Amino acid sequence: MTARFAVRCLSCAKEFDRRYSPFCDCGGITDVVYDLYAVSLHDSPNPYHRFRDLLPVHDTSLLPTDATFTPLHHARRLGGELGRERLYLKNETPLPTGTTKDRMAAVSLAYLFECGVRSFCTSSTGNSSTAYAHALERFPELSMFLFTASDFRHRVQYRQNPRIVHYVMRDATFTEAFDHSGRFARANGFVSERGFFNLGRREGLKMAWLEAAGQAPGPIDWYVQAVSSAMGVYGTWKAARELFALGRVPRLPRLLCVQQESCAPMVRAWEEGSETIQPRHIVRRPSGIANAILRGDPTRVYPIVRKMVAESGGTLIAVSEAEIREARSRVERLEGIDPCFDASAAVAGMIRMARDGRIAPGETIMVNLTGADRDLGSVVDDERDVRWLRRQDDAWVPEAPSKEGSVVHPTGRD
Repeated sequence: MTARFAVRCLSCAKEFDRRYSPFCDCGGITDVVYDLYAVSLHDSPNPYHRFRDLLPVHDTSLLPTDATFTPLHHARRLGGELGRERLYLKNETPLPTGTTKDRMAAVSLAYLFECGVRSFCTSSTGNSSTAYAHALERFPELSMFLFTASDFRHRVQYRQNPRIVHYVMRDATFTEAFDHSGRFARANGFVSERGFFNLGRREGLKMAWLEAAGQAPGPIDWYVQAVSSAMGVYGTWKAARELFALGRVPRLPRLLCVQQESCAPMVRAWEEGSETIQPRHIVRRPSGIANAILRGDPTRVYPIVRKMVAESGGTLIAVSEAEIREARSRVERLEGIDPCFDASAAVAGMIRMARDGRIAPGETIMVNLTGADRDLGSVVDDERDVRWLRRQDDAWVPEAPSKEGSVVHPTGRD
């Protein structure tokens, strides 16, 4: 290894140069491997500077210069009610757009930029795209083509920006928006950002764990997060192994991934002992109060998630809407934090595990409160250039062709 880090295929170990390569020719995904002998944790109140040797960015001036650590809140009252005195809530709500996805955007955009990307296509249920739009303000050479299913349109918030082109797909699912984003990228010569498979995203989302490992008074036994693709949990597991290899933590945490019962394809596959997502596990039209984790088809990511959860000795569980609402109310009342329903799903999963005795009273628990509700009325469509697409046979076509300019729309589906 000639540099501080290298990008390699996890299947065949092929090494890649600094071009953006989420997949290898062999079909494996790429990941970043650090030269741990060259890693130092720097004395800085800015987490991006403190952990810069564990981030896939050469030019650290591309990372946020004014960031601070988010609080690790000792939930004494909630933990006391549960008989779990070592309960901690990583409160990500103070971040710029109110969610942990700001960490993802900060590192991902810097990584994409250094890979030579200048225009990319992506899709989102709201949090990722809002975070990307905010972070794009620091990258005047980058442009984003965003595809959103109409059910999630109101969750995407940003001010008018000529470098953000937003397509809303009428009556589409998240999976359809994700797939069309990739086709659009190929048809127009742009980069398809690929969500979970963009290693910059995963590396950014490990920041909460890196911070918490130093904030907690001792080693963390359980890491809990609500998941759709579980890229945040992937980042956490990778960060934990890196800190363990560096001798910074004495053991690895167990991973608890939580989904809502109305959209829990990974939980159903896990409970059946299936190594892959089967057609019966897929939720074609996801619904539920935890909007950000409504991913009904995690076919490609589930084998990766299953392997790391099993390796950690953890588990996946699903919780009901009533449990999510109760968990949110308890965090608000007992700890004075107002999490969104997605973050509250993680709390609900932890409460269920504690009540069932599957988390021991003396164990240290970290629940990632991944975000808070945003004011969804703060930005409306007439303030932005939103372009609507409609389904036509087996393709997506513009509802208002005159707005589309010279941008090509692919026909058909893969």
